[in-house]
Amino acid sequence: MKGSLLNWPCFGNNRSSDDADVDLDPVLLVTGMGGSIINSKCKALGISFETRVWVRIFLADLEFRKKALSVYNPKTGYTEAIEKDTEVVVPDDDYGLYAIDILDPSSVVKCLHVTEIYHFHDMIDMLVKCGYKKGATLFGYGYDFRQSIRIDKLMDGLKTKLESAYKASGGRQVSIITHSMGGAPGSINDSLLTGLQFVEGFESFFFVSRWSMHQLLIECPSIYEMLANPEFNWKKQPQIHVWRKKSKGGETSVELENYDSTECITLFEEALRNNELEYDGNKIALPFNFAILKWAAGTRQVLNKAKLPDGVSFYNIYGTSFDTPYDVCYGSEKSPIEDLSEICHSTPQYSNVDGDGTVPTESAMADGFEAAERVAIAAAHRQLLKDNSVFKYIQKWLGVEQKVSKHSKTSRVADIPSSSMHVNV
Repeated sequence: MKGSLLNWPCFGNNRSSDDADVDLDPVLLVTGMGGSIINSKCKALGISFETRVWVRIFLADLEFRKKALSVYNPKTGYTEAIEKDTEVVVPDDDYGLYAIDILDPSSVVKCLHVTEIYHFHDMIDMLVKCGYKKGATLFGYGYDFRQSIRIDKLMDGLKTKLESAYKASGGRQVSIITHSMGGAPGSINDSLLTGLQFVEGFESFFFVSRWSMHQLLIECPSIYEMLANPEFNWKKQPQIHVWRKKSKGGETSVELENYDSTECITLFEEALRNNELEYDGNKIALPFNFAILKWAAGTRQVLNKAKLPDGVSFYNIYGTSFDTPYDVCYGSEKSPIEDLSEICHSTPQYSNVDGDGTVPTESAMADGFEAAERVAIAAAHRQLLKDNSVFKYIQKWLGVEQKVSKHSKTSRVADIPSSSMHVNV
């Protein structure tokens, strides 16, 4: 009886590694924006305990507002928790796989099988069935996705994880599978103005509210780093449109104002000039953060110059066939915006292009690398992480269909952008 209970979804699954192939190059799974569990670690009164603040279904907004909200420290380059005696940490259990597997691993979620937050879960299962063994040839890397992607803590963590995989496999080259490649100009622009809503309808009552997410993202370097790159040769520059009510000489008129990837900074500044966060009875000013913008510009320069090391093959899977936000519009001709701060409490309207629902196809392919192969898959951003066609390509590139027994001569990087919650796979 005990053995059968362990196979129920409420209690997880065994994910047996009895058939693990010891002659495989190790694989490291690296998630994207919002794809890691993050915990709030309290260290008050000499007692240390952790509370999951992302992702959780029950008491989601309450715990998020209390323990996840943060402000940017320009002296350190990190966004830091407002709550005293706490810090945000990412669990490293199960060789780093726990944090990117099921994003709310509570028993209730597993029993109800809420697959929307089963992140790398299916891919991990697939790789285990192909002979990979956790801690020997299969590893994961979750990180504090609020921070800059080039901040020391994140880079050192990735280096440590790569070294662990290299040593555990006896010095074999590591293949990296990442998720959520490319920018999301429509969604990212709107996230700084009105926030992000990951679920709609009745389910939204059990998740972090759009406004709470908005107040967090204004102080997140990672969001500023994802703003549309003005130096990229877009087929058409992503824009923000605002229907404005203008008054002059006692007469009013309605005009459509347009802001490209450079001009939108002025819009952000004006719209957020009076933005405040209410926390524990106090008000904290959260205008558009130019210190973060400056840091993000430095990150963009690093990315623009990035090159693949010799001997590394790059593969790109991107999602298609889904309407994907590109331009965003606020107000309407009949109901225009008078003061730009009104945007923060308005409902955005998107103009869509082809993509995975989150990342436009054009952006998902704009890595700047010479890819060994690029493949379009008709799947949404997060669905790419569980799509059978994606799995077949990954197996092909890893060479696990034939169970290759000899060491590979080159390392492989598979970057698979997708449709959300953002994806690289």
